[in-house]
Amino acid sequence: MATFISVPLKKSSEVELVKPLSKFVTATYPTGEDQAEYIRSVEELNKLRKSALGRPLDKHESSLEILLRYYDQLCAVEPKFPFSENQLCLTFTWKDAFDKGSLFGGSVKLALASLGYEKTCVLFNGAALASQIASEQNLDSDEGLKAAAKYYQLASGAFGHIKDTVLSALNREPTMDISPETVGTLSLIMLAQAQEVFFLKATSDKMKDAIIAKLANQAADFYSDAFKQCQYKENLPKCIYFQEVLPVLAAKHCIMQANAELHQSILAKQKKHFGEEIARLQHATELVKTVASRYDEYVSVKDLSDKISRALTAAKKDNDFIYHDRVPEVKDLEHIGKAALVKATAITPPLSAKFTDLFEKMVPMAVQQSMSVYSQRKAETVNRLVGTMREATNLCNGVLASLNLPAALEDLSGDSIPQSIIEKAHAIVQQGGLQSIEQLIRDLPELLTRNREILDESLKMLDDEESTDSELRSKFSQRWNRTPSGDLYKPLRAEGGNFRSVLDKAVQADQVVRERYNAHCEMIALLCKPEAELTAAIPSANPTKTLQGSEVVSVLRSQLSQLEEVKREREALETEIKGVTFDMSSSFLTALAQDGAINEEALSMSQLDQSYGSYSQRVQASLRSQEELLGNVQASHQEFSSLKQSNSEANEREEVLKKLASAHDSYVEITSNLKEGTKFYNDLTEILLKFQNKCSDIVFARKTERDELLKDLQQSIAREPSAPSFSVPAYQTNPTPTATGPTPAPRTVFVSSQSQLGGLEEGANQRAALSMARCTQVQPDQPPQSPQRHDRNIVSYCDVGKISLFKQSKKYLLTPLYLLTPLYQLTPLYLLTPLYLLTPLYLLTPLYLLTPLYLLTPLYLLTPLYLLTPLYLLTPLYLLTPLYLLTPLYLLTPYIC
Repeated sequence: MATFISVPLKKSSEVELVKPLSKFVTATYPTGEDQAEYIRSVEELNKLRKSALGRPLDKHESSLEILLRYYDQLCAVEPKFPFSENQLCLTFTWKDAFDKGSLFGGSVKLALASLGYEKTCVLFNGAALASQIASEQNLDSDEGLKAAAKYYQLASGAFGHIKDTVLSALNREPTMDISPETVGTLSLIMLAQAQEVFFLKATSDKMKDAIIAKLANQAADFYSDAFKQCQYKENLPKCIYFQEVLPVLAAKHCIMQANAELHQSILAKQKKHFGEEIARLQHATELVKTVASRYDEYVSVKDLSDKISRALTAAKKDNDFIYHDRVPEVKDLEHIGKAALVKATAITPPLSAKFTDLFEKMVPMAVQQSMSVYSQRKAETVNRLVGTMREATNLCNGVLASLNLPAALEDLSGDSIPQSIIEKAHAIVQQGGLQSIEQLIRDLPELLTRNREILDESLKMLDDEESTDSELRSKFSQRWNRTPSGDLYKPLRAEGGNFRSVLDKAVQADQVVRERYNAHCEMIALLCKPEAELTAAIPSANPTKTLQGSEVVSVLRSQLSQLEEVKREREALETEIKGVTFDMSSSFLTALAQDGAINEEALSMSQLDQSYGSYSQRVQASLRSQEELLGNVQASHQEFSSLKQSNSEANEREEVLKKLASAHDSYVEITSNLKEGTKFYNDLTEILLKFQNKCSDIVFARKTERDELLKDLQQSIAREPSAPSFSVPAYQTNPTPTATGPTPAPRTVFVSSQSQLGGLEEGANQRAALSMARCTQVQPDQPPQSPQRHDRNIVSYCDVGKISLFKQSKKYLLTPLYLLTPLYQLTPLYLLTPLYLLTPLYLLTPLYLLTPLYLLTPLYLLTPLYLLTPLYLLTPLYLLTPLYLLTPLYLLTPYIC
């Protein structure tokens, strides 16, 4: 049966998804049904990850379906959450699939705050599991052959996709198992095995020999490419996994080439080219002999060898007695054609047939960011239009106050309070008077202090973590290979700087408002007094009743009425402008779907012009109307002033009335400013709390990453030798071996296609020798496996360490560390060392009972096994030990008595 290669799965550490993702959802989306649904989706995503990565997976299609569904969900969720080191920081830790660790430390692992890294590792596991499922298929049935070909092509496509995307997804050096050269080689291996499955399918369907020969030759070519990748890539020959795989690839190449020659020989016989038939069968015989002699432990070629041998014997007999056709050299034979029926499956999500997006209603981050910028543009447009109208209204009020209008028209009697002043006084009292405005002024410093404390605490967290990172970086130098905190925190520090600048400007604005309040405080207090006190505080003047019926007064009152109408229209227009709404998300989603990107500026400006263009024209018309009316009012007031009797008392009264009118306007404006300032500080507090949470999350993630990195560094330091190597006497290092393994052949590499046999045999020789070392190792209580018995199985990775570490370096046997490893106990050399007598394992092995040394050691007397052996009763030592008097055997043995 055929041997197929599979890939081990990576292992991941548990990651807390619910808390950070739920916090982001709560902070980003308003409370409601959508927020609750998103939080439930986050919990489902966490459950899906645990199902895909938190337990051992069976080699079944249902397990692969879970892995692929999780991968699809990661692809769907990636554009909807801001996964990065300085935003939504989730650290994913994965172990190297091919590194099994050492005695004093764990295996190589990498922790990154990158969703792309998580996607890459999950896809690697999907490809690895697909290879395992394919290797478990029953190749004696059509369904098994089809399934195996399907999964091998899926695995090849997944490994190829990782090769193309891993560097851009990680932005740093990956672990060896997901490096481009590793996954590229695995992709070739999976493709070669898929081609071999098609060859087996064609053979079982008894297709034409010409087609089968081309399929086999193409499979041999794929195996040749994979072998070269394993042999020539810089790091792959050092990997224990590929040391085990390499001889299998060499054997598979030879077998596929032999099959191609066999079926091509049948085609030559049909064409009556009997010499070519013999030459191809002879070449096939040499190939299977190579496999049988060097790679018999991995692949059985007995059936194929017998088939080729029978065909060659018959062909030679017929040619010798009947045809006498000349047998050509192998190099002179026509090259066999190739037919590639396999193709790596394209990785285009969704890969799972049962995938449904848990966050289907959530818009992508690109749309969210575009919506945020659009909201800012919209707010700027609204504020510009509203601010323009408010400035015009304030200008109008200021001009009228300077002219003492409309109070001058209402004060023609000279001794009563103008009605407009009374109304303004009542308005101030209703709004709370001085008490409300002073309370607002007292609240501002407290709000400011609270915001400053939040900002300072957030930046202090960054400073402390950055200081710790710098100290560890200076301590470990190049070993501290993570992103410097100073570089990572630049966006956060820039954001914090903006917040501090905003607070400084707010302080300046607060000071301006406070100065203005101090300037008008006296008159505002006067307006808050009862009407009688207000009347007494306003100076009286000579009556000007003669002007009550004049035309100029009527004109002024008409013009003031028109100005009031303009102000009322502005208030209504301001309400309309603030009420304009338009959902830009659909436009942004459409643009993202069509173009793959969003031109936010063009789309936003187009929509804003369409929504606010007419309002802008109405605002300008209102400004022009006001300007014209104010000009008319000033001209009419000048005429009114010339007709009005002028004296010092009247001027003093008019000045007080002007101040009272101005105080009212200032009160309204100051109150509005203070309320806006209070709202600003409260809103800024929420923003700063989010900023603080962001800083806290990234600092926590960095601390977790720091702890993991420190743990890895401690383990790596522990694995390093504490002293230089030293020489050991020869008599301690060269014991007489109890058994010898087969002598490995010299190693070469592949050469041209015309000399595939020789180059391939030599190129795989050293790797094959490593695997042959397994034959020389005797396992206690286990009979040796017959070299003729071969089952189709996955190439085991478990025994790789026993093969390679023992054969890689003879110096390993000279180190004291070797005596402490479990591997040492499996070697014949272990039985010859004094240290073996001190280990509990020695007492449990049958070999111990056969050594004379066993009977002389005090340790033997302490083992229950000694009391059960007849040999014990024959030794003089037994009668001299106090232990003998305590054993039940002493009373039962008449021989001793």
